[in-house]
Amino acid sequence: MATIPPAYLDLFTTKTAFAHLGTLAADGAPQVTPIWFDYADGKIRINSARGRAKDTNMERDGRVALSIVDPENPYRHVAVRGRIVEITEEGANDHIDALAKKYLGKDKYPFGRPGEVRVTYVIEPTSVHAM
Repeated sequence: MATIPPAYLDLFTTKTAFAHLGTLAADGAPQVTPIWFDYADGKIRINSARGRAKDTNMERDGRVALSIVDPENPYRHVAVRGRIVEITEEGANDHIDALAKKYLGKDKYPFGRPGEVRVTYVIEPTSVHAM
């Protein structure tokens, strides 16, 4: 497992930086989505809903890439390649609520749809490049 350089941990912990998540579609084409994320125990956690493109892609192929840009300095960024090591619906609603608190200052995720099933994905970094 690769580690995030200490000088860049603020992008993962204290700043509200967005990540751009790259996944692979069934035909091998890249698919990129801006996402919220958090960081715990050296792993990156993201959240989505069942049936979305990134959900389908990560279920099929656990290889992912993330690009995280410092919101205060766009020339400071981290690129992470990794693999999905856990996919779970358990606790996923609480996780998206925690992300809504981090990114929106709201206690509950306000964009949920009726019948939506939330999923948390845990990414283990395999390589990290910081600039």
